[in-house]
Amino acid sequence: MRVRRAKLDDAGFIAETYAPFVIETSVSFETVPPDAAEIARRMEAAGEAYPWLIAEADGERAGYAYASQHRTRAAYQTSVDTAIYLAGEARGQGIAMPLYEALFDVLIAQNFVMAFAGVTIPNHASEAFHRKAGFKQIARYPNVGFKNGAWRDVIWFAKELAQPVTPPTPLKPVSELDLDALLA
Repeated sequence: MRVRRAKLDDAGFIAETYAPFVIETSVSFETVPPDAAEIARRMEAAGEAYPWLIAEADGERAGYAYASQHRTRAAYQTSVDTAIYLAGEARGQGIAMPLYEALFDVLIAQNFVMAFAGVTIPNHASEAFHRKAGFKQIARYPNVGFKNGAWRDVIWFAKELAQPVTPPTPLKPVSELDLDALLA
């Protein structure tokens, strides 16, 4: 397996991978799957601040992980939200954890301190996966979303990426990192 930075021409694969989670499950609270153009727009909006990564297995794209802004206020700048999605045939193949760990490595190199992940419940597999990845449950938002005919709770997980320092270490853009070394 190989992990690399996502490119805009991966947007079609990302949209295709994500669509079943939107259409068939309550994992995502989106109700209309974004197309490749919308995914590309989101990737461009992430810019150099928030990485998007692609996992390849046997030369084929197998999944993606990304970070996004946790909140808009400046005091939250060293915190990120994370997400990971695998293509159907890639699930259960040992790809998810190395992909997520690669994302954490990039985030740590950028000087992020905290990572957060929201999981719509019930989703025992995702809950167990996040705990195995070092996240701890910190909150439960009851009835926070309505999808597929039912009210859904979301539990929030937190993972400390680095010890906080005062003042915070400035964040590094993704382009300033040696991704070849980080993702090797």
